[in-house]
Amino acid sequence: MSVNRCLYLLPRLQRHISPRTARITAGVCPASSGSSLSHRQHQAGSVVCSRKVSSNSSSPKPPDTSLFVPVSLKADSSVDGDVGAELTQPLDKNELLKLMNRFYKRKEMQMLAADNGLDARLFHQAFISFRKYVLEMSVLPADLHIVLSDIRYGAGHIDDIYPYFMRHAKQIFPMLDCMDDLRKISDLRVPANWYPEARAIQRKVIFHAGPTNSGKTYHAIQRYLTAKSGVYCGPLKLLAHEIFEKSNTAGVACDLVTGEERTFVDLDGRPAAHVACTIEMCNVTTQYEVAVIDEIQMIRDSSRGWAWTRALLGLCAEEIHVCGEPAAIDFVRELMYTTGEEMEVHTYKRLTPIRVLDQAVESLDNLSPGDCIVCFNKNDIYSISRQIEARGKECAVIYGSLPPGTKLSQAKKFNDPDDPCKILVATDAIGMGLNLSIKRIIFNSLVKPNINEKGEKQMETISTSQALQISGRAGRFSSIFKDGEVTTMHRDDLPVLKEILKHSVDPIETAGLHPTAEQIEMFAYHLPDATLSNLIDIFVSLSQVDGMYFVCNIDDFKFLADMIQHIPLNLRSRYVFCTAPINRKQLFVCTSFLKFARQFSRDEPLTFDWICRHIHWPLPPPKNIKDLVHLEAVHDVLDLYLWLSYRFMDMFPDTVMVRAIQQKLDDIIQEGVRNITRLIRATDPPVTDLLQKQSKRHNKTVSRSQKGQKGDSKEKESSLAYRLIKDGLLTPHLLQELQKEWFKDQKQDSTNQSTLDPEGNQEKGGKV
Repeated sequence: MSVNRCLYLLPRLQRHISPRTARITAGVCPASSGSSLSHRQHQAGSVVCSRKVSSNSSSPKPPDTSLFVPVSLKADSSVDGDVGAELTQPLDKNELLKLMNRFYKRKEMQMLAADNGLDARLFHQAFISFRKYVLEMSVLPADLHIVLSDIRYGAGHIDDIYPYFMRHAKQIFPMLDCMDDLRKISDLRVPANWYPEARAIQRKVIFHAGPTNSGKTYHAIQRYLTAKSGVYCGPLKLLAHEIFEKSNTAGVACDLVTGEERTFVDLDGRPAAHVACTIEMCNVTTQYEVAVIDEIQMIRDSSRGWAWTRALLGLCAEEIHVCGEPAAIDFVRELMYTTGEEMEVHTYKRLTPIRVLDQAVESLDNLSPGDCIVCFNKNDIYSISRQIEARGKECAVIYGSLPPGTKLSQAKKFNDPDDPCKILVATDAIGMGLNLSIKRIIFNSLVKPNINEKGEKQMETISTSQALQISGRAGRFSSIFKDGEVTTMHRDDLPVLKEILKHSVDPIETAGLHPTAEQIEMFAYHLPDATLSNLIDIFVSLSQVDGMYFVCNIDDFKFLADMIQHIPLNLRSRYVFCTAPINRKQLFVCTSFLKFARQFSRDEPLTFDWICRHIHWPLPPPKNIKDLVHLEAVHDVLDLYLWLSYRFMDMFPDTVMVRAIQQKLDDIIQEGVRNITRLIRATDPPVTDLLQKQSKRHNKTVSRSQKGQKGDSKEKESSLAYRLIKDGLLTPHLLQELQKEWFKDQKQDSTNQSTLDPEGNQEKGGKV
């Protein structure tokens, strides 16, 4: 090697001349760096100690390292020749492999790596990546090359690899270098401190506690209407609409704010002193005289509980009126201790009596005016509504995925004393937000699907709180039925219902929290290569909450984040998109969400013409249940457009026109729901054919001899009609009614065909 080449290389290698120095710097040799190491341990101990004192909690939980995704490293294109090989010798790949495996088997290295944040999983992943890097790189960094060469020829120890291994590990796992910062960002132990504006004032908290139909919300709203300014926070759009209309009817100017809608009473768009909103949309920086938080027991909801926590801790109001179940009183009082605010409690009793009947309904023949059959499955809604109308009775239908306008229309139909519709078939969507004149609640089932804390769907018996919430809809104070009744459809369910209602409601013990956009942005600063879904996972894994809180389920958020991960969006926009309230079970809604994000990423506004092409507007009335379900999904897509339009106004500009076609779509859906039994018949025509065949078999069986009855019995038992009757889904009387209906339809079809094409019938007759 020339002298000039040596002079060029030596300055670049000064910091790598002594591999032992590198080892000491990384804390490998306890003998040489004992004082320094003990000093760092003392400092770390002081930090942990002070954290324990300040937070009165245990040491931070270890992170879930299965969430740590290694970062792909790019080859360094700035390397100028193989400096290490020039200073030493080229390295043999087989010998390098042996060195790597010897290093991996060193227990001391594994223990030292564990002290630096690499557990067994991460150590293995880091080693595989490091070995691949060493063996496959054509040119290694000079310092690493020299160390490996020294070990190969006996001038160094195998442990000398450790500093370079750790350097590589921190490159592929960047969170190792900033774990303390990440823990601080995800520290959720004192959420009351997130709202300095609310802590700057002394708020008065009044809890209005009582069962359904006790007037608790009414008293809170009366105070809201007399205040100079106020905000109402409710769980549903329907409830916000109700307070919005009630306020303006009472002469109190009130605006409406939901995720998809902004309505200002002032024509110039100036905000009114009062606002009714869904709880996620409440403003925690605006000053109010009175705030009303409805249904406070939902603070423990696994998905939406964070919104009640945010409102309760963050609203800037002189008076906070909280309405809900008595089971939440002690917990809310405890939360108020953390803010230094006192709470007074007003308790209310139910205004009308309600009783559990001693007999189940057992048959749809026993229904009476004012009955409401509660189902927890949409298919049950379809089945029961068809059976009711087959008996010559009209029924209204309400379930969660219906648009608000359709729900109100069906409620109005059921409540109207002059309308022949006297029976309601509904899901637990009637538990909140609708005023209904119900005499008797009939539970068709006591089992409903729930999402557990892990985000898994499972079938569970309804809780006492849910049973009381639904049962309380019977015998409302403002309805024509002053006494309420509750029972079940099936005899076996009645003792179970009585047992459920006998228990007291479980006291609320925890409140939900959710990571904010700011917290996720700070995480992304430290982990710029991580996906949004991975950032959320790591945040939840590292998050620290005290015993009063839990982190809400974020599966829906992650689902949307994974769906649009490949689309180039900045982090804040990506976060907002992923908080959109959509039903991920609806394929058309998810597809639309993806197209919205893709169009947004191209910086191309989503115009009215674009959305009309996407949903194929105008849409025809539904011909069957499948069409109705699709129209409901289209309504959700328009809701999604409106929701995004208030967050990205320039990219979703045609709000007024989209809202207009959504109203027209609501009318189409209302018409479909009014004719729901016809849609069900159109969806499932083979049933009537099978029933007609069963009738013929039955007539033949009556005239047969005793010898042939055994074989016919087997055939009968295998038929659909027999199984429906056996399972209690069909009665012999209903079978006869359906047979009559089928014969009537057949006769009508035959008459129509003769009228339209008499020659065709003659041809058919000739062929026969």
